[in-house]
Amino acid sequence: MALRCAGLFLSKEMSSSLSRQLQMRALSTSSSMQNNNFLKDSPNTALDKTILERYRNLETPSNKVQATYLWIDGTGENLRLKDRVLDKVPSGVQDLPKWQYDGSSTYQARGENSDTTLVPRAIYKDPFKPGKNDIIVMCDTYQADGQPTDSNKRGALQTAIDKVTNEEPWFGIEQEYTLLDVDGRPFGWPANGYPAPQGPYYCGVGADRVYARDLVEAHAVACLYAGIDFAGTNAEVMPAQWEYQVGPSLGMKASDDLWVSRYILQRIAEEFGVVVTFDPKPMEGQWNGAGAHTNFSTKAMRANGGMKAIEDAIEKLSKRHDRHIKAYDPKEGKDNERRLVGRLETSSIDKFSWGVANRGVSVRIPRGVADAGKGYLEDRRPSSNCDPYAVCNALIRTCLLNE
Repeated sequence: MALRCAGLFLSKEMSSSLSRQLQMRALSTSSSMQNNNFLKDSPNTALDKTILERYRNLETPSNKVQATYLWIDGTGENLRLKDRVLDKVPSGVQDLPKWQYDGSSTYQARGENSDTTLVPRAIYKDPFKPGKNDIIVMCDTYQADGQPTDSNKRGALQTAIDKVTNEEPWFGIEQEYTLLDVDGRPFGWPANGYPAPQGPYYCGVGADRVYARDLVEAHAVACLYAGIDFAGTNAEVMPAQWEYQVGPSLGMKASDDLWVSRYILQRIAEEFGVVVTFDPKPMEGQWNGAGAHTNFSTKAMRANGGMKAIEDAIEKLSKRHDRHIKAYDPKEGKDNERRLVGRLETSSIDKFSWGVANRGVSVRIPRGVADAGKGYLEDRRPSSNCDPYAVCNALIRTCLLNE
């Protein structure tokens, strides 16, 4: 898989005189943060974060567990949570109680019948609570009649996975995101105008090229502590844009991990007073959008001669392009219309394409995979705000169940 077979799953410096001028402009704009009043309107930056420590250091009863129940709301892309205290340490999700919430306040139910049920599905260590047994609980959601809510895509994925266990499907997801000030401007960008054009920022280093690395590194450590299969991180092509990777993981875990890692990212950003957006095209113009490239592999793909299985899967994907576009963002393709424009390292939303080492196609075979003759494929179409349950479900049903 891309993140570990070639860099854990497996820019050039601009040298012309014009490029040097642009870099100097970027340096001058980013080195004058005080003049630009970054985060001056962010309420969380006004809070003294050290005050909370005096309470985190209090000793709590050893038999009590704080559990943060986490779920996807009716938008299909935003997370909600609430906390409860348990009287014993759970040995697994089977020990956790179901819980209800007001679905009419999360776009999932009507007010006259609003009790919506949370069913615990996965447990993670909580990097925010002080107790050694405190946990995050990833849940899915059910209506009063017991049917999944419209935004519950996890159940369908579980059904698909149960049918293909012998195929051992692996997923690795590359989550791109953008950091914003509370006014919606990308973090670190000048208040009036724009930074230097794209080129020096991807995997960059230096105060004139990279913003908020401390937030990014805090996120990596917190995800590893939580038990997420966290594979790495890097600065992306647009300034204030970053990427991290989860996986490769078997079956459901990559999707659960991605949702919980998004929550952890947003919680850490709260503390910094910064906004995280997963919008696939936060800035119009010649700025890269944000995706969630999904690396997919099966037992047959990873075996010697697996290139044939990879090419067979790509052929099936080519015949279900419209179906996948609808599954790859929460607005059934409307969000990706702004991103998949056939340039800026994207394919056209209207046409399926594939190639080796080509980042302008729908599905890419990495060079290392082509050389090895086995491995995985990278579907570059999912948007950064996609539901990974829906993405992985579509891949399994098209490539393995022939639906």
